[in-house]
Amino acid sequence: MSDRRIPLHLQISQELRQRIEAGVYAEGEQLPSEHQLMEQFQVSRITIRRAIHNLVHQGLASSQHGRGVFVKPQRKWVYSLSSPLVFFEEDMKRQGVQSAIRNLQFKVVCPPLPVQKILGTDSAYFQTKILLLDGTPAILDSSYILMELGQRFADELQRAMTFPTLERNGVQISKIEASLECTRADQQLSEHLAVPLGEPLLVYCYTAYNQNHQPLVCGSAPSRADLLTYSVTLNR
Repeated sequence: MSDRRIPLHLQISQELRQRIEAGVYAEGEQLPSEHQLMEQFQVSRITIRRAIHNLVHQGLASSQHGRGVFVKPQRKWVYSLSSPLVFFEEDMKRQGVQSAIRNLQFKVVCPPLPVQKILGTDSAYFQTKILLLDGTPAILDSSYILMELGQRFADELQRAMTFPTLERNGVQISKIEASLECTRADQQLSEHLAVPLGEPLLVYCYTAYNQNHQPLVCGSAPSRADLLTYSVTLNR
């Protein structure tokens, strides 16, 4: 609670988040009342309400009208990167998780040189979207899509997951090359994924190919490490 560069409500929500993660407030337990938190942190009611809103947005707490704010049970979802290929949406559905997207931008751009070399073009559709799991922002996906595909399926791509959309329209994904990296949340990631600045994130980098080995889509998807993990099965 000492960094003047960070708004008070963010500092308070981070402190409460740390308490939840440390087990100070257990799953299902009611958080202190607004009045108690106001006294504890010596701030106004509106600051406390904004801090609580942050926790709810992060999927760490739920507000129950007339009762108070309670710690939500925390769980991690697993996405399998093993063969046979299973798309993210399908894997989440198997686990009883509802996935959805919030489209942020979808436009024609000149991709960075590494992407131009992968896709073999100097123009492509660029899409940024948030992937939500049970309503909680979990992944910020940024992808470059071949012009032809972006033009043909623009409306659907802005409403639904990329790979299932392509396959529903007869564009088969036969292979995905992927790697996992690490990063920390910058201002944009902090805002879109509802995590503190500097929070460690997992980054799923991928390129998808059709049956003719032509690259169709490439991108990267930083995800919240507290919500999502990746699994791989290795066979000899």
